[in-house]
Amino acid sequence: MSAEPVLTLADLAAWARPGTSLAVLGHPIKHSVSPAMHNAALAQLAAVDRRYAHWHYFRFEVPPDDLPRALKLLQAARFHGVNLTVPHKVIAFGRLARVDAAAQPAGAVNTLRLEPAGWHGFNTDGYGLATAIRAELGLPLAGAHVLLLGAGGAARGAAVECLRQGCASLAIANRSAENLRALLDIVRPLAGAIPVRGFAPAEAPADLPAGMIVINATSAGLRSGDPAPVDLAALPRPAAVYDMIYNPPRTPLLQAAAALGLTHAHGLGMLVHQGAKALELWTGVPAHCTAPAMAAAARAALA
Repeated sequence: MSAEPVLTLADLAAWARPGTSLAVLGHPIKHSVSPAMHNAALAQLAAVDRRYAHWHYFRFEVPPDDLPRALKLLQAARFHGVNLTVPHKVIAFGRLARVDAAAQPAGAVNTLRLEPAGWHGFNTDGYGLATAIRAELGLPLAGAHVLLLGAGGAARGAAVECLRQGCASLAIANRSAENLRALLDIVRPLAGAIPVRGFAPAEAPADLPAGMIVINATSAGLRSGDPAPVDLAALPRPAAVYDMIYNPPRTPLLQAAAALGLTHAHGLGMLVHQGAKALELWTGVPAHCTAPAMAAAARAALA
């Protein structure tokens, strides 16, 4: 399967493709393997149902200031669905005709579906995270002590999902105190009796519980030379480490986890499962039916 070209708003402004179009928007977007895995799943569906023969998934480089225009152009071109990645998940939240009730607490969306009134926003990141951690680390979020690294759009979805699953406690570490406070303000009303606290990564409390699931929702590790977002050796021994980053597959955080003998996994599973859930929202086909084809295509694209 050939690599999907990186398109721009200039391509979108002149859009005339027939059939059903889907897309992912990001900045940067060149690294994304979403087109490979979605188009593989669509090919699988088309083999048994010709309604999907003219569906195709594209990728667009969209700087954050251009997102409002991009959403209008995509709607005018009648794109059926859109995925949003960094940095658009929070930016888009207040620009939609409707937001799914399950996505409201996170204040972030990663999946849009075009409806008569306009864009309907969803967040499938939580589903993807919980499914991947259970499948790849052998651990449920329910009853787990969780240390979440980051306070951006991905972290919002993760924090809400951890609480929804009934984690035992949630600690959030983030360098920006302002962003950390904003996320804590979102999640504390949802926590009920679940203890929630936040701190700077270099100031981890001495009473953190051992056996935590450490989840990285920051971008630290995407670029060569990035430091790990937290010093794992300075923490009470975690049960496992999950890094949402999937490319590169061995981030400094995961290298540190391996050196300490900790169970660990990168974020490809989360990408696959959130993508399969997005495709379910667009097609009605259950996520577990398309996830295997997506996973195989994503691994091949990264290789």
